[in-house]
Amino acid sequence: MYDPLRAKMKVVFYSAVACLFGLVIASGLGWTGVTYSMPVIDTQPQIPVEAVKPALDLSDAFVNVAEMVTPAVVRIEARRQVRVSQPSPSRLFRNFPEQDRRDQPDQVSGGSGFIVSNDGYILTNNHVVANASTLTVFLQDRRSFPATLVGRDPFTDVAVIKIDADGLTKLSLGSSDELRVGEWIVAIGNPGFGGTSRPLDYTVTVGIVSALGRPLQLLQRELWQDQETRESSPFAIEDFIQTDAVINPGNSGGPMVNLRGQVVGINSAIASRTGYYQGYGFAIPIDLAHRVMEDLVEYGRVRRALLGVAMTGVDAISAETYGLPTVSGVEVTTITEGGPAEEYGLKPYDVIVAIDDQPIGRVGQLQQSIARKRPGDRIGVTIYRDGRPLTINVRLGEAPLTSEPATMAAAPVRDEVRMDDKLGLRIENMTREHASDYGFREVDGAVITDVQVNGPAARRSLAPGYKVLEINRQPIDNAADVRRIMADVDKGDIVTLRVRTSLGLPQVFHVRVPG
Repeated sequence: MYDPLRAKMKVVFYSAVACLFGLVIASGLGWTGVTYSMPVIDTQPQIPVEAVKPALDLSDAFVNVAEMVTPAVVRIEARRQVRVSQPSPSRLFRNFPEQDRRDQPDQVSGGSGFIVSNDGYILTNNHVVANASTLTVFLQDRRSFPATLVGRDPFTDVAVIKIDADGLTKLSLGSSDELRVGEWIVAIGNPGFGGTSRPLDYTVTVGIVSALGRPLQLLQRELWQDQETRESSPFAIEDFIQTDAVINPGNSGGPMVNLRGQVVGINSAIASRTGYYQGYGFAIPIDLAHRVMEDLVEYGRVRRALLGVAMTGVDAISAETYGLPTVSGVEVTTITEGGPAEEYGLKPYDVIVAIDDQPIGRVGQLQQSIARKRPGDRIGVTIYRDGRPLTINVRLGEAPLTSEPATMAAAPVRDEVRMDDKLGLRIENMTREHASDYGFREVDGAVITDVQVNGPAARRSLAPGYKVLEINRQPIDNAADVRRIMADVDKGDIVTLRVRTSLGLPQVFHVRVPG
């Protein structure tokens, strides 16, 4: 017998099953439009501020030091001219016999430095500026200035350069003598890697003073390898500050500062055996660098005081031999003939334990102590002789050093390249030959056909093969337009060139006319 109620229930049941089955399929295909709620992100500190306040205060101190110091840290670009014996194989120069084919683009290197006076004096490393033909200084505010070499000293790896600029930020000098092992320091550099368009600007690293008075003998080895400085190599002063802060080549010449923002050392990557960070870094004590700077500014070279002794450090056996109260001091091994030490009665086997009542514990400390004096100064040298202390007053002489005078490296003699304009460029009307050489289909307009090696345009990366579209926003139809526009350009002006290659989009270059 047909039951209408039962039939309706079957219809409802099968409909529900079909609907449920459809939902399962739809959800698998993503048709149901399932949405997810946004997760709740908690930004509250998980550790109470009070529990880590000392660490936060130290972090803030590092930030404050970096903010105050970096405006005075500069990037130094040093250009050195290179000559090779083989002619350039480039076919771009085949039509220009007056070009000295041995000339090559400048070798460009760099490092850091820091401003120490309102009138533009800058301290850096000797190896950053040595043998440079030109120096350029880049500031944090993106200004750049040519720099002059005031003087450099290979015996301490210290150099002084100078710029003429206004609105400079300078750093104050602290005392490296007051440094303590374990003290926090901040090493700052301005390496500038990555080129002018994407420079890697300031780097700030933090560490502690790991050791004082490290005698690495690396400067001495470098001086020994040079025939001109070999005889003077024993005068190298290496009494470095060691730190675990990272110091790499770009940081070289930058300041090492204490948490009061005072400079206590000059970062020196050369004090690494590879020139790169090896788990430790080194810096030149600022007290020594300050004294060297004074001579470089006043004389253009360092007038090094001379005691006139050769020496070696004291160990436990020698301390026992000489009856010293502590294992400290410097043993005199040789007296320089005719030097101050001989004149005032110092002898071999004397042990120097103090200069002007300041204890001397190692060779580098004695070297640095004498280097801070001037020729003609009188000092009290306390020695142990025959088991008894004795103080001898000595008038210091002057060491026969050949510190570099305040001049740039001489540029190699070469033929002068004749260019059509003031930027070191040759711009000609486009010919079929030019179009073929540089890949252009059109034979019109003006094209750069030669660039003076190391000239203003070359330094901004302009090269032969660029078609000149505009100069100072004025359209260029031919070489005559170039000559007309450039006739109104003066020394020191910045010229803007809009150019393109046969394959590339237009590019813009800004080139300053040399002053």
